[in-house]
Amino acid sequence: MKKSLSNFMLTLLVVGSLFLTGCNASTTSEEASGKVKVTTTIAQIADAVRNIGGDHVEVDSLMGPGIDPHLYQASQSDISKLQDADIIFYNGLHLEGKMLEIFEKMNKDKPTYAIADSIPKEQLRKDQDDETAMDPHVWFDIDLWIIALEQVKEGLIELDPENKEDYEKNAAAYFASLTDLKKYAEEEISTIPETQRVLVTAHDAFNYFGAKYDIEVMGLQGLSTDSEFGLGDIQELVNTLVDSNIKAVFVESSISEDSINAVIEGAKNKGHEVKIGGELFSDAMGEEGTEEGTYIGMYRHNVDTIVGALK
Repeated sequence: MKKSLSNFMLTLLVVGSLFLTGCNASTTSEEASGKVKVTTTIAQIADAVRNIGGDHVEVDSLMGPGIDPHLYQASQSDISKLQDADIIFYNGLHLEGKMLEIFEKMNKDKPTYAIADSIPKEQLRKDQDDETAMDPHVWFDIDLWIIALEQVKEGLIELDPENKEDYEKNAAAYFASLTDLKKYAEEEISTIPETQRVLVTAHDAFNYFGAKYDIEVMGLQGLSTDSEFGLGDIQELVNTLVDSNIKAVFVESSISEDSINAVIEGAKNKGHEVKIGGELFSDAMGEEGTEEGTYIGMYRHNVDTIVGALK
């Protein structure tokens, strides 16, 4: 109860700060620097904005490597970055669930886009435990991600129409690279025997990925790491591993390994040896400056890791 009250008070403080400072927010940063200042939540969006915006944008991502967006709460420095931005892009579909009030406030002062909201509802995957909730991890379906990133392109053009031609050209080149990435994933994953295409992770971040490439996906937690899991959930997954003779499970860079280690130990107690097949990037990407710190590099890493462990 104390934790919930503390989170509520923090939200009130942040929103109150936005209210008090909103009228003083800079609206001339583009004029001052010559570039459009963009603030994003997850790095997947930031990487796309850099590719589409090119030399015309200056991008700041709130959530770096190892950060879980489901649990993330904005700090005062984050508020400053949002206030200083000319335009804001976030995922939406409740991925950044603890920041929704902030985005609603920011949208009154400047262009603020939940890019996944632009994807047709019928193409989104529903939460198996809650039919009213949609799976926010859309970046794992490259076709859907391109639809979402069209919102980035259009948002930049609307704010900065003088550079429309560059934004369109950059977007076309980036989307072509993403299409090549999808072909690479299809070819590599097709080498895994169908009976071995089972992906077990800490939470349900890979359902779009699994549906795209015909892989059965199992997660200990639900779509959000904010959801609870207990001994019954662990035992159920252990039984599945044993019954289906699954040899490998995967950890995620933004989630503690404790839950997966509990599953491995449970399987061991039943005489079934399970190894960690590697670390996957789910809600966060790798360190900036590394291959995994880009969307394409992160995606390829996941494909190569999964194929290497399950093939």
